[in-house]
Amino acid sequence: MGRDVPDDVVVDAVLTASRTLVAVAEQSLGAAAEETTLAQYRALVVLASRGSQRLVDLARALGVTPPTAGRMCDRLVRKGLIRRHRARSDRREVQVSITAAGRHVVDQATARRRDLIAEILGRIPVRRQAAVAAAFRSFAEAAGEVPDSQWPAQAATADAADEPKASTPAPARRAAAAAGAARQA
Repeated sequence: MGRDVPDDVVVDAVLTASRTLVAVAEQSLGAAAEETTLAQYRALVVLASRGSQRLVDLARALGVTPPTAGRMCDRLVRKGLIRRHRARSDRREVQVSITAAGRHVVDQATARRRDLIAEILGRIPVRRQAAVAAAFRSFAEAAGEVPDSQWPAQAATADAADEPKASTPAPARRAAAAAGAARQA
């Protein structure tokens, strides 16, 4: 079964849009950008959106080698944004998961990114905004991206039981609770 080969004009349009989205991603990190690279942020997003991961699975999701993912995780562990732990099903297996502090970085950046994207979309006529959304939804699905509405709630992360509720900022707790309620509805 062959794949449809996109026209160069289509590829160029998406390439141009991707540069804009990279700029938005960089801007959305705000103060966290001084402490977190885009690659590290992407690792946090993978862990926030897909839950606890084996290092090899995280490396695959990021498109890097396991040693590269391991070094990145070392840095994120030192910053307190992720933690390593033994898998409950196989104590020999080491997994990584996002901490409340890491989830807070993701939540803050996502909120800022949402504002920046809304500002850009506001420059597009309303009648064309739905087409843009549909195109991006298809693009994200083809890339295997997990929609925000399907992310596990913070309470479902492996470290939630180990951390006191007070360590999670109130806005992040409210956002996680609202997301969980929306998924159950």
